Amino acid sequence: MSSAESWAGTGIPAEIAARIRARGAVVDMPLTQSMYALPLSQQCRDGVVVTSDVAYGGDERHRLDIYRPADRGAALLPVMLFLHGGGFVRGDKSEKDNIGYYFARSGRVVMVANYRLAPAAVWPAGAEDAVAAHAWACANASRHGGDPQRIFLVGESAGAAHVAAATLVRRFHPPHGLAIAGAVLISGLYDVELEMLARRQFGVATPDPRNEPYFGAERERYALMSTVRLIDAAPVPLLITYAELDPPQMQVQAGELFAALVIHHGFEPELLVVPGHNHLTQVYSINTGDESLSHAIGQFLRKHS
Repeated sequence: MSSAESWAGTGIPAEIAARIRARGAVVDMPLTQSMYALPLSQQCRDGVVVTSDVAYGGDERHRLDIYRPADRGAALLPVMLFLHGGGFVRGDKSEKDNIGYYFARSGRVVMVANYRLAPAAVWPAGAEDAVAAHAWACANASRHGGDPQRIFLVGESAGAAHVAAATLVRRFHPPHGLAIAGAVLISGLYDVELEMLARRQFGVATPDPRNEPYFGAERERYALMSTVRLIDAAPVPLLITYAELDPPQMQVQAGELFAALVIHHGFEPELLVVPGHNHLTQVYSINTGDESLSHAIGQFLRKHS
């Protein structure tokens, strides 16, 4: 077992846990950055080789960073392709180097990808970019020590929405199919129609600064862009997670997606509530010694590799 995974069971530091719980179920980027600036500045980067800004497509946002163990041996390693969050309108792979370092140190080749952002790119650009990045990984993983037969798609927030659509909706798959070892969805948006109809209950602003730039203002089309209503792909190993202090809509939609997959589509997904964390802190905590989310993802990847 690697040093990263030997921390299994280590939770949130008490001071950070108290600040998270005091703030409640909100998305507060300045607070999150202030809490994790020091831990992430001290994160372990040893034993990892990084290749930055590799193009996987023609757009300037079609870039990914590759993290791989320095001493990987001759065997090809499982690949984790990660898409960041950012409410469809922001975010960058450079902000998620903790993902790359942690999972590379635990014996994987990690690709952290950018994708096109709204409002310049609208639905289904994110799903298309996820599939394009996967196609590049299939063709090039072995050059970087990765096994193209063992590629996992992982996304958080908006990135999870893109991974969910790319994985669960066949219209986005390449002609030969989307061959993945599994997928992990961290606090994503899977039912944009529900979130629009329940804005009052969820406390979502009108106009919606996250969803409307990507899904548009024609609300009658939202059902046609809601992944939970479009599922038609064959079952694959899947882990769905949400944070204990996620905004209500993230919690509801994780449950809705889980139920739809189990009842109607023959999936047997894993389901995890990440204790003590909120929407942002759960991912910021990775590679800081807090295993609240990373240990469960690591277990899932090992199980299906």
